[in-house]
Amino acid sequence: MPFSFPKIYPILDSSTIPRAGREEFLRRLGWSLADAGVMLLEYRNKTGIDAELLADSSILRAALPHVKLILDDRADLVDQVGFDGVHLDADDMLPADARRLLGPARILGAFGGGEALLPGILDEPVDYLAIGPVYPTTTKQTTRASIGPEGVRRLREAAGPDRVLTAAAGITLETAPLILAAGATTVAVSAAIFRASDPAAEFRRWAAALG
Repeated sequence: MPFSFPKIYPILDSSTIPRAGREEFLRRLGWSLADAGVMLLEYRNKTGIDAELLADSSILRAALPHVKLILDDRADLVDQVGFDGVHLDADDMLPADARRLLGPARILGAFGGGEALLPGILDEPVDYLAIGPVYPTTTKQTTRASIGPEGVRRLREAAGPDRVLTAAAGITLETAPLILAAGATTVAVSAAIFRASDPAAEFRRWAAALG
């Protein structure tokens, strides 16, 4: 896959999007993130109806025309919203089925494991493996135990040196360097960016710190 993952990318969770003035909020947010240098963004909406998901995605696509956009869960809607790929959780569509649906060019990510890699996951046709939760998180419901830097290091050893590993959940600017040093290719950040008063400025701060 020609796309090179940055050291940080944001996950925009629908819980951080206000109900009032939603369209204008997303439009301005998208413009500001593009200006801040965001290269990859995941949009996650686990509670909204399809109409909301489609509307939000349309605004983000228009506001971020040159940014790679990943849709959480919904491989069936990637074509319709014009996104660049999908992220699959453990209970979503099988990666092989998603790859057949999306074709070879789109980005396909899947949950790769927490305490250990999922059996057979290294044989799946995915571009990246999401690992974690690294720390407790406030934006996604999970019963999985946090793995910390040592868990990241263990999963890197199991995955080998060339796999793209995305570490997520509860990561702060102070802990992100530890996670990258432990073997993560990139860190995916939600609350720390989108609950800041200025998400674009906060992203710039992260990007500058992580290099």
